[in-house]
Amino acid sequence: RALTAAEEDVAVRLQREAVAVLAGGPAELEHARALADLGATLRRSSDRIAAREPLLLALSEADRLGATVVAERAREELVASGLRPRRAQLAGVAALTPRQRRVCELAASGRTNQAVAQELFVTVKTVETHLLAAYRKLGIRSKGELPRALASQGA
Repeated sequence: RALTAAEEDVAVRLQREAVAVLAGGPAELEHARALADLGATLRRSSDRIAAREPLLLALSEADRLGATVVAERAREELVASGLRPRRAQLAGVAALTPRQRRVCELAASGRTNQAVAQELFVTVKTVETHLLAAYRKLGIRSKGELPRALASQGA
């Protein structure tokens, strides 16, 4: 990470290498910092779209670790890139919006999509949209997996 104060193209290459070396290892905070550094460098080099992925990952990882300084830096860089992050977490129950969580809770209790829609005064299509987004965030594929996913993640 210290060597990345060089020219932008060299910095990006070294930062990508740092992210790869630190990924999955015990230095999780350093990995989050490396992701934030990479995203910041990409944003400054006018590649705002490419900057978003490492910044979102840095925000999620830093938030999970309680690293508020790194999380705030990643959030500021995301805003500078034109993105308005709504949630710090990208996956799991914490990533669900309040409406997604409510739809999941009702669906997990055995209600049909139509019953959920009637109870929440929305369309069935809206319920389906919320469920699909929630499935992606929870890492599941069907309504039958909801009770387990919500319970195992502390909902």
